[in-house]
Amino acid sequence: MQKSTIPFFLINCFLALILVSCGSVSKNYTPKKLDKTTYEAPYFSDSKTDYVYKANITVYGNELSGIFIAKKINDTTHRVVFTTEFGNKLLDFEISETSFKINSIVSELDRKILINTLKEDFRLLLKKDYLIQEQFENESNDIYKSKDGKRDNYLYVSKKEEKLDKIIHTSKRKEKITLIFSSENNIFAEKIQIIHQNINLKIELNYFKPEENTSN
Repeated sequence: MQKSTIPFFLINCFLALILVSCGSVSKNYTPKKLDKTTYEAPYFSDSKTDYVYKANITVYGNELSGIFIAKKINDTTHRVVFTTEFGNKLLDFEISETSFKINSIVSELDRKILINTLKEDFRLLLKKDYLIQEQFENESNDIYKSKDGKRDNYLYVSKKEEKLDKIIHTSKRKEKITLIFSSENNIFAEKIQIIHQNINLKIELNYFKPEENTSN
């Protein structure tokens, strides 16, 4: 599989996307009495931490790599920067639940469909506060349903360790985006997967360990 650190060909893939139908939201949940009416997502919440990940984007069989950096700059807003693995900045933006500001972007990436897709993905990834309307459960998770505009988010919290394992973003009938978290302590996610159900797009973030940036 061919790799690239500058994902300019990604634009053509996005521009050619045809949104198709996807599977319905699972109904195999058991209703449960609410044990909370709000939930605070634990990841990306420390303003003193620079969250640095190696990013791998797979779109229609093509794989791209780079660096994803997120930092909380105030109570509501994160700054997000994408660079190549050599440190060349591709995209720099500030995002909250109600605002989105592009500080800089290379011309090749300045396409509405790409920007809107990334904005939706990372607004969901960095979202902190959820109002809970319904609760369900399966064998391993408590599942909290939270309204998100005209859509819904389902938050999967493990019963055993009380970790946020997964978020499914849905329309009224269909799953749209799935976020999967791997975390040892429910404070920092070492690995994150963002999977689209209606387009062939997957983003994987792996924690960039400091020792990986040092020579042997």
